Amino acid sequence: MSQRRVLILCTGNSCRSQMAEAIVNHSLAGQWQAFSAGTRPSGYVHPLALRALEEMDIHHSGVSKSTDAFLGQDFDVVITVCDDAAENCPVWLGKGKRVHIGFPDPAEAQGSEEEKMAEFRRVRDDISARILAYLRAYPQ
Repeated sequence: MSQRRVLILCTGNSCRSQMAEAIVNHSLAGQWQAFSAGTRPSGYVHPLALRALEEMDIHHSGVSKSTDAFLGQDFDVVITVCDDAAENCPVWLGKGKRVHIGFPDPAEAQGSEEEKMAEFRRVRDDISARILAYLRAYPQ
């Protein structure tokens, strides 16, 4: 069985899609290769997203990039993780299936640094549970 490809889309490509990309590449290596992009990339990866990943011993060196970086590439599945990306997903994204698995934006969390970090952890764990379950169950 060849390794399948998944593209995870968000608007800014700074939090949710970056965490999902890193978690899939870490947890499903050899089965899935994950990439992430944003419909309007922010240009950075949120430091609390990186910290949340490091707590899982995942060291991610991704960069925020546009969907344009993937023009002409095919993916087995494209997963949108925010409502805006689901509505603005480019039509060219290959012949694969498109699915929306939405999560709240942890970058919008209010409060102290620790309260914000708690929201990043919650979203990270939800991404890990829901996206990994979806990809593990994906038909061969």
